[in-house]
Amino acid sequence: MTSNGAKTWITVCDTCKRQGWAETGAEVTDGAVLAGLVESAAQGRDVAVRRTSCLMGCDHACNVAVQAAGKLCYTIGRFEPTQEAAQGIVDWAEKHAASETGQVPYREWPVAVKGHFVTRHPPLPVTE
Repeated sequence: MTSNGAKTWITVCDTCKRQGWAETGAEVTDGAVLAGLVESAAQGRDVAVRRTSCLMGCDHACNVAVQAAGKLCYTIGRFEPTQEAAQGIVDWAEKHAASETGQVPYREWPVAVKGHFVTRHPPLPVTE
């Protein structure tokens, strides 16, 4: 659980297809492959993983959102569906979970996520 009690979620687009996917003849999307790798890498870790059918970032496939209530939310993309990418995503998401604001110092970023950040969103306002 995170420092403010909110769970950090990794949401993986399982319909993402990297450029040239159709030519490979693959039956499983790149996003579904990455989702499975992220799910495996996250087992026993302080993050939760879910899949969604589209994050609308097709130009940046494969896409992932990392979010928790009261924290900055990030979209990261342009991943190849590899074990290294999945491990880097989970490692970074755990640092997001441990951070009070969701911001992780650059020096702590795993190499596998550097250069993959697409957007950052402020936390939603707390309403009563």
